[in-house]
Amino acid sequence: MAIFRLLILLTVAFSQSIIQISTEKLTLLASDRITGHRKIGKDLYCESWRFTVETNDAGIWDRVPARCEGFVKNYMTGDKYLSDLAAVAENSLAYAKTVKLSGDGKDAWIFDVDETLLSNIPFYASHGFGSEIFDEASFNKWVDMAEAPSIPASLRLYKDLEELGFTIILLTGRTELQRNATECNLQFAGYSNWERLILRKRSDHGKLATIYKSERRKHLEDEGYIIHGNSGDQWSDLLGFAVAKRSFKLPNLMYVVA
Repeated sequence: MAIFRLLILLTVAFSQSIIQISTEKLTLLASDRITGHRKIGKDLYCESWRFTVETNDAGIWDRVPARCEGFVKNYMTGDKYLSDLAAVAENSLAYAKTVKLSGDGKDAWIFDVDETLLSNIPFYASHGFGSEIFDEASFNKWVDMAEAPSIPASLRLYKDLEELGFTIILLTGRTELQRNATECNLQFAGYSNWERLILRKRSDHGKLATIYKSERRKHLEDEGYIIHGNSGDQWSDLLGFAVAKRSFKLPNLMYVVA
């Protein structure tokens, strides 16, 4: 009987200990929300912020949180980013190999340009890796330089899709005024043989990216193209209407485009 009572006391004490620990953790999380900024460590906060960005739960935001500038820098210039890009490319290619192409030149794969084929990290490295408000004039000067490097995993995927027989179409939020610089930069970075490079016309100015890109995809479908795949770093590259049969989201923690 004494042993039985002892076991009961130990069980109750252990249960209370668990409850106390759980309550403390819940209190910590509730007081922060990823959000209180004080009780959760910087790295954990920024990892959670990254998760909300990539799942599109964060919605529209205008800059990287100041406390996460170093985190974003380390991610965007480190092995984790390259590994994530490679994983997306591998999944894209695995799917592409299952597609039965018609051979009529209408089997399309769409690529965005910025942070999908070309990397603007050299520009953002001078602008706080997205922790500063976007300066369109400075970015346009960078675009005109046509020096953005390729994203290696995307360049490999691009060439693999070309060999498989897909028709490559580039759909970017850049404007027609940037066509020459964009074409030169793409060629400089190793890309070639795209079927079409679609940029914003004057009539597209002011349109949300989701609407603009959906309209352009619809035009392609009306021309008889089957959009088997679509690769982009923004949800606005992929969502809307006239969507691809499969869409592939590349990581980007530096900015969001609605």
